Amino acid sequence: MIIEQFHQTDFALPEAVIQPPEGRTLVNLPVYFELAWPADGFEPQEVDTTTLIGHEVRIRPTLIGATYVTGDGASIGPTDSLGGPYPEGDITHEYTDAADVAPYISVEYGGEVSVNGGDWSEIPSTVVIDGPTSPLEVLTSKNRLYSN
Repeated sequence: MIIEQFHQTDFALPEAVIQPPEGRTLVNLPVYFELAWPADGFEPQEVDTTTLIGHEVRIRPTLIGATYVTGDGASIGPTDSLGGPYPEGDITHEYTDAADVAPYISVEYGGEVSVNGGDWSEIPSTVVIDGPTSPLEVLTSKNRLYSN
């Protein structure tokens, strides 16, 4: 019953924050990815409390790993990194061709359970949740030299 309840948890959908912003980048320019948790749903370490057959059951999701799917056939991970913005972010990808892509983040959640305020125990199951896509236009640029 606990594993079933774990699978019914309203997990937070991982959101991709991408830099450069505004859904546009250039070929061969590093794109920085960051995993952001929305206000809705339970993210890692937040506690969902319910009652099963008269017992208080607390479920606490844990982050097993995140996979950053770039939308061009590549992916980064799984990793426990949440990425970050330029210049400190450690999850980056350079697109080699102009295209319209739809990157997203896929998260594997584990979990812990506590019954009636007891110690936390690991739940022997995981859940994979894909976040929404973030449309990204990858463009090329041509340089020209002009004389006066």
